[in-house]
Amino acid sequence: MPRVSAKGQITLPIVQCREAGIGPGDEYRSYVADGRITIVRKTVGAARGFLGHVAGDPAVSDEESLEDAVDESQP
Repeated sequence: MPRVSAKGQITLPIVQCREAGIGPGDEYRSYVADGRITIVRKTVGAARGFLGHVAGDPAVSDEESLEDAVDESQP
């Protein structure tokens, strides 16, 4: 049975890695929801085109956009 190390590291069983297609050097994302951890192997290009339907406004600079986002997040 795998255990959490003193550093909080987790070793995944090789069988699970093979099933998930995770190999040495692969990058992954982990998420926590409802007390459960989900690990997903990052796939190159997986998000490509994800926001393709969103039209940007070339009149708004990156700085203005960032300032607007920060202003909206503060009460």
